Amino acid sequence: MIDLYYWPTPNGHKITVALEEMGLPYTVKPVNILGGEQHTPEFAALSPNTRIPAIVDHDGPGGAAHSVFESGAILMYLAEKSGRFWPEDAAARSDMIQWLFFQCANVGPMFGQCGHFRGYAPERIEYGINRYCGETVKLYGVMDRVLGTRAYLAGADYSLADMATYPWCAPKIRDLHAIEIEQFPNVKRWVGEIERRPAVQRGMAVLGDVMKIGNPDEKAREALFGKA
Repeated sequence: MIDLYYWPTPNGHKITVALEEMGLPYTVKPVNILGGEQHTPEFAALSPNTRIPAIVDHDGPGGAAHSVFESGAILMYLAEKSGRFWPEDAAARSDMIQWLFFQCANVGPMFGQCGHFRGYAPERIEYGINRYCGETVKLYGVMDRVLGTRAYLAGADYSLADMATYPWCAPKIRDLHAIEIEQFPNVKRWVGEIERRPAVQRGMAVLGDVMKIGNPDEKAREALFGKA
């Protein structure tokens, strides 16, 4: 059994989607990041940067419990464990890893900062909005060009790269980023195909009733962005 330390954010959704796609049994351990639960010593022992998600696999390598933090590393661990979405062909595997890292190094940070300055900053800062939301539009353009040449980010097959990137392009997140999806027809096609997958729908619904985007109160803002 896998314990998933989770809150319904794009990075959290990556892992619920993957677990559902791979058919791996898991138990959700909510970590209310709006209430500061990510800063407890117990969670910090699992995730040193005090960010969700994290997992504990009670049947890890050699049968021992094994913990993993960082969403990209968790995705790779789960793929190897399940034997699914981990291409045997070295070139295909390399393509998938490149696009997974593209999400972790570009989409997540830039989209996250765009969302911060549009929906979480205590005051409107035009430089931050222009800088990061401009980068978000640029990255949509990169994906749109690539998806005009193939079905999915890493090639013909749905992969970890798609699981990692889709939650950052889901409708509520697009609204926060003020993205007009019609401007990116290939991304629109890709989003539509992914959101019709039953496992994606199940993964995105986990703790959906407590999901909150933007407009935090002062307690939540301190928990998310304070010195703690």
